[in-house]
Amino acid sequence: MIKQALKTGVIYTNMVIQMEVYEGKAKKVIPIDDTKVILEFKDDATAFDGKKKAQFKGKGWLNAQISAVLFRVLEERGVKTHFIGVAGDNRLIAERLEMYPLEVVVRNVVAGSLKKRLPLEEGTELPEPIVELYYKDDALHDPMINHYHARILGISEDELREMESIALKVNEILREYFRERGIILVDFKLEFGKNGRGEIVLGDEISPDTCRFWDAETKESLDKDVFRFDKGDLISAYERLYERLTGESV
Repeated sequence: MIKQALKTGVIYTNMVIQMEVYEGKAKKVIPIDDTKVILEFKDDATAFDGKKKAQFKGKGWLNAQISAVLFRVLEERGVKTHFIGVAGDNRLIAERLEMYPLEVVVRNVVAGSLKKRLPLEEGTELPEPIVELYYKDDALHDPMINHYHARILGISEDELREMESIALKVNEILREYFRERGIILVDFKLEFGKNGRGEIVLGDEISPDTCRFWDAETKESLDKDVFRFDKGDLISAYERLYERLTGESV
């Protein structure tokens, strides 16, 4: 029954009725059993700590499908992720993880908050990637932290080093992957967790909601900055990215 449900993406009634569902700003996490969950991507868009909100039909489908493509790329190149498969238009099957309360951000180009903290113009390519850590807490507005803070929060130095090492490997793989498709990987956010075997694994999503992508020629945004800063039609930008990655029209 479960196998058939996963194939069709019909995973609700009876299977998860007694299990807690977590709902965030952009997706729901629906447990299947002790080892697997469904990630259901929503059409909601938020920015500026939720002060700006809207819904865009098809956004959840695009984020799910783009995440699936990028997780497969990373898995093929030796990066362990929680991705198992696609379970319907806007749903992925993933390994259940105990998540770290961290966002690991990798920056290749000056943009976003970095241009407020360094005396460099937006669009400046960095001589080497910058890795930043942020503590996931809405009440504290996800503050930037360092290794000292993280260790106080119970995350060991070895765990931090491993997450940063994986993040840099992801960056190396995806920068080249996007470069070949005429896209600049400006920066991106990753989240990690531990699986049942005690391994640190890449989790969450990799999508235009969590990354900055610029067209290499025009420098146009193909990510959530289109919504943040009213740069045009969000779905059109996400569709262009999807088509660059898959060679398929939406």
